[in-house]
Amino acid sequence: MSPPAPQLLEEAAEWLLTLNFDDADEAQRQAFERWRAQSEAHRAAWARAERVMGTFANVPLDIGQQALCRAGDRALSRRRTLRLLTALLVGAPSGWLALRTLRLDTLGAELTTAIGERRSLLLADGSQLVLNSDSALDVRFDEGTRRLHLRRGEVLVTTHADPVVPRRPFVIDLAQGEIEALGTRFSVRLEEPLCRVAVFAHGVELRPQRGAAVRLAAGQQAWFNAYGVRRLASVDEDASLWTRGMLVAHDRPLDEVLAELGRHRPGLLRCDPAVAGLRVSGALSLDDTDQALLALQRTLPIRITRRTRYWVAVGAP
Repeated sequence: MSPPAPQLLEEAAEWLLTLNFDDADEAQRQAFERWRAQSEAHRAAWARAERVMGTFANVPLDIGQQALCRAGDRALSRRRTLRLLTALLVGAPSGWLALRTLRLDTLGAELTTAIGERRSLLLADGSQLVLNSDSALDVRFDEGTRRLHLRRGEVLVTTHADPVVPRRPFVIDLAQGEIEALGTRFSVRLEEPLCRVAVFAHGVELRPQRGAAVRLAAGQQAWFNAYGVRRLASVDEDASLWTRGMLVAHDRPLDEVLAELGRHRPGLLRCDPAVAGLRVSGALSLDDTDQALLALQRTLPIRITRRTRYWVAVGAP
């Protein structure tokens, strides 16, 4: 079958914009279903639109999803947004490959994970790593230092006594500064422009690029950037259960829980401000986020709307 005609792809881009960013009403959704049902070519055009939407889910947030969200902002020109989406559809699959090349924080990374993937590794010195969803990391061991460079995402580190004599420091490099492990188990999570560090055993030293060094002991966590450190409430072992595919919430607001689930699934997961403050307690699956959403729907006064495979909204019933 030949590729969909440009006119159909432009129409598919219009529907993609309407359904994903314009809060379409029931009449518009029915009109979309009638449009898609017109022919096999219409269905093929929409399938390509969904694949492009999925590609945005597989590039970094600052380039992919946020780019589309900014483009879909009503403060910007709808025509400009439509041109962007149409160009991506007409240019596929070369357009998808071009988008993937924009993963500048991943290009050349030694270790990476896709969205929804976790990866466990044993390093040459016996230390263990667990790399969370959508993360990228380099390992650089030499005669003087055991060094990791976290480019994106989150990692749980369990250090091992260095077999090399004299002992080499174990350091994680970040844009914000560096972290030295003091014989420890800890996690590091990048949420630009900040980095969050949680310590589960022993301690670490945080060294912001332009601020004073701060030590954290077991049970402590903090945000830090290039200029300093802000301590947070204590942390417990539940915060590391993502390594087993679980999210344990203790009276957390719904919007925070959904943001965490969104890190482990492709596409957009929206939360209506009307339900954002609902409190959540319990264990949810990160390996099956659809099941996690159903569990939330069973226990909270919310409604889950799925408009496409890559667009899910959580709102009031």
